[in-house]
Amino acid sequence: MGEALMIYAVPVRDLPGRPVRTVRTGRSPQGQRVGIAFTRADLLVAAMGADQLWEELCESALRGMLRPLGIDVIQVDPLLVAPPLDPAPRLGQARTKRTASATTWPSVSSVRISTLPSVPAVNG
Repeated sequence: MGEALMIYAVPVRDLPGRPVRTVRTGRSPQGQRVGIAFTRADLLVAAMGADQLWEELCESALRGMLRPLGIDVIQVDPLLVAPPLDPAPRLGQARTKRTASATTWPSVSSVRISTLPSVPAVNG
């Protein structure tokens, strides 16, 4: 008898001005571009926040969406998913003060992820 189909909570974002959603991707601490999936919705919320949109997808559907992007690794249950760091301002540029109320998730799909060594990446 075959194994049960694994369904993941996958972070998504709406494309501006279009009725389309796309999967969020990330970069591992080593810089490799990866897909992101969570085994439970509460783990997604803990890593990305309650406002993060998500969809339920099986692994094969997620891989089908990542393949055209050249991504063949899925990071399962990352501990932290954070927006990319803003580059340091150049000399002579004023720093903009950011408050918690003004901070938003980036409009790009790529984010940084942090994991412990014991959290496996699933290779295709």
